[in-house]
This record gives sequence, C-alpha cells and structure tokens, in this order.
Amino acid sequence: MNRLKAEEAIKLFLLEDIGDRDVSSVLFTPSDRGEAIVRLKQDGIVAGLECFQWGYHLLDPSITVDLLVKDGEFVAAGEAIARIYGPVATLLAGERVLLNLVQRMSAIATLTAHCVEALGSSHTRIVDTRKTTPGLRMFEKYAVRVGGGFNHRNGLYDAVMLKDNHIAAAGSIKQAIQKVRSALGHMTMIEVEVESLAELQEAVSARPDVIMFDNQTPQTIADWVQLVPETIRTEASGGIDLKKLAAYRHTGVDVISIGALTHSVHNLDISMNLAISHKEAIH
Repeated sequence: MNRLKAEEAIKLFLLEDIGDRDVSSVLFTPSDRGEAIVRLKQDGIVAGLECFQWGYHLLDPSITVDLLVKDGEFVAAGEAIARIYGPVATLLAGERVLLNLVQRMSAIATLTAHCVEALGSSHTRIVDTRKTTPGLRMFEKYAVRVGGGFNHRNGLYDAVMLKDNHIAAAGSIKQAIQKVRSALGHMTMIEVEVESLAELQEAVSARPDVIMFDNQTPQTIADWVQLVPETIRTEASGGIDLKKLAAYRHTGVDVISIGALTHSVHNLDISMNLAISHKEAIH
C-alpha cells in the first residue's frame, strides 16, 4: 500500500471515531501505560498489520508496535500477531478502528487464498472487482494481493470497461470500442463484456484488450475461449464463488473476477487484550 494515502485514510477513520476526545479516557492518567497483545481468535491469513504501526504513530509517535508475523502468513487461532506499548488511553482510543481494518483485510486475504487453492490453476488468475467498501478500496485490494489474488482496475479512471449500458448507448460493441479507442491514449486498456456468441464474434473483430464472458457456464467459457485470439485476454465473471471455482479450472480463461472477495466477506475474529502498568514505560 501507499503509506501516505493509507495514513491519510486512517487519520479520517480515527477522527470519525474519536471526535474531539475519547471521553472514557478520563479513567487514566498520562503515566498509565500498558502493553496490548493482539491475537487471532480463528485461523486465517493476516493482512494489513502495518495499519497498527501507522495508526498508532498518528496518535502518539512514542507508541511502540512490534509485529510478530508478516502479512500473508497463516496464523492459527490463539497466536499473537502484535505487541503494542504506550499510554493506555491512546492504546484504547485506536483499538477499534485499527482492529476493524486488520480484521477485514485479513478476512479478504484468507478468502482469496481459499479461492486460489480451490481453483488450483497455474494459468488462471483470481482477481477482485470494484465491488468494494467505499473508503476502503485501497485496503481491500491490497488484501486480495496478500491472499495470492490480483487486482482488476482500481476505478473508472485506469481502464475502460464497456458493459451492456455502454454498448446500448454507443449503438454496438464495435462502435463503442472505436469511440473510446479514438478518444483515449494507447496506454489505456479496453475491456468489453459479452453475453452471447454473436456479441463475442463482434468483440473479437473489434480487437479489445480483454473480453469478459458474463454469467456463462464453465462449458460455454471453455468453448468461447477457443474463439478468442491469444492477443486478447479473457475473463469470466458473474456469480462465481468459492464453491463453484473448481468447475472453471480447465476452461482456459485467463482471469476470473469475484466480487464476493470484498463485498460478502465476514471479518476475521481478532482481539486486543491490555495489561496496565502505572510505570512510565514497559519494556
């Protein structure tokens, strides 16, 4: 992740939660310091651990964050992944926001790893979509990479995706591709969605960079891949999840995009437990 962008986002998340101050912190004095242990409560692939470092550094640069594992590592339930030292009030002020981020990112990384394993292909890549949580796209797409997947376009700005509404407005697949190609530079990739054999044939003749097979069966995809020149990449999308992936293993498609990686994931259960000392520091 880009640290500058990540810290800007985390700063806004912390401001949303803390507001003017954490009113519960009146319980503590500045000399109340502690050690927080972060543990997984269920097995998973961890992702986003640097968020603990970046977030607590924003709140108080004196806080020490020791990461005990690395992003991408499998961690069993009960294992510690980080130790954090500093003022108790600040440790508690940042706890919920930073846990939320790491829990969600770790869940996405874990699901992605399961999808890669279920597909079991050295050729076909698992990729994400734009079906991300507003404000969290950078974090969620990073988590997909940690889990062994790849990123689709980051937004509307870095690649063309011509779907049914674009094609209807332009008049045809060929016209849509010609219009965007004439208006954009050569570095912008063009992808077009097809839903029928006739649309596929029209798309092939218009030579986009990528053709997406939308909501097609594995057998149909395997048949259609044979009709696409090697110079054009192929993508399968639509209703594909962990349980269905094995059926797509031998289709020959280059990419399978899965919205569920980010829009339907359940946070990994991670906890932070605090031990308090009234000394100036714990080491």
